[in-house]
Amino acid sequence: MSPAPHGPSAPGPAATRDAEEAPLLARMASLDPDDPERARLREDLTRRHLPLAEHLAARFLGRGEPHDDLVQVATIGLLKALDRYDPARGVPFGAYAVPTMLGEIKRHFRDRGWAMRVPRRVQEAGRQLADAREALTHELGRAPTVSELAQRTGQDPDDVVEVLESANAYSTLPLDTGSPTSPVQSLGADDEALESVENREALRPLLAALPARERRILALRFVRGMSQAQIAAEVGISQMHVSRLLTRTLSQLREGLGDVEAP
Repeated sequence: MSPAPHGPSAPGPAATRDAEEAPLLARMASLDPDDPERARLREDLTRRHLPLAEHLAARFLGRGEPHDDLVQVATIGLLKALDRYDPARGVPFGAYAVPTMLGEIKRHFRDRGWAMRVPRRVQEAGRQLADAREALTHELGRAPTVSELAQRTGQDPDDVVEVLESANAYSTLPLDTGSPTSPVQSLGADDEALESVENREALRPLLAALPARERRILALRFVRGMSQAQIAAEVGISQMHVSRLLTRTLSQLREGLGDVEAP
C-alpha cells in the first residue's frame, strides 16, 4: 500500500500570528495619527508583543540595569516600530520590530556610556571574577569569599576587593546587577571570619559599638537579605557608599572577633 501523499505543512506559530496581525497593522497604518481607533489598535498590538519585549530585555540582564527598566526601553522600541512600520513593504512586523527594539536597548546603554567609563582592566578582571564566582558557588553550595575568589583567579585579595568595588561603583557588566544573588551583593554573607565564631554572643558588644547607621545596614543586608541597591534606596545613600560601609564594617568586626578569640 503506497503511503498517502503529504499535504502542505501547517503554518507555525509565528506565521499564524503574522497572519492574524496583518489586518490590524494595515488598518492602523491607514488611520490618522489622532484617530482614537488607531490608539486602540496600537495599544492592542503593544500588549500582544510585550512578551517579546521582555524576552529581548532578558538578553541584557547582568549589565547593571534593572530588568523592568530594560523592558521599558524595549517597549519604547516596540512603539517606534509600530509607528514606523509600513505593511506595503511586505516585511513581517516581527522581522522589523526585533532589530528596532534591540537597537533601542543598545542605544540606551551607549547613551549612558557605561562601557566607556569602565577601565578595561576592571571589565576583564570583573568577567574573570564572575566566572570564578559561578563555578565556586556551584562547587561550594554557597557564595565564595574574597579569599576563595582570589585563590581561584590568582589575584591578590586586595585587587579582588578593588575590582568588586569599582564594578559596584560603575554598575558594570557582569558583576553588579542589583540583585541579591549578584557577586557584589553576596560576598561577605558567608565570610570565614564570621563563620569561625562558635559563640555568637561575641558579636554583641562589637555590634553595639557600631554607629546606628552601620548596624542598620548590616541588619538590612544579613538579616533581611536586601541587595546593596535596595539598601541604598532604604538608607538614602549611594550604592557605592553602601559597599564601602559594608567592607569597612565587616573588616572592623573581623578584627574585633580576632581580638576576642586570641588566647
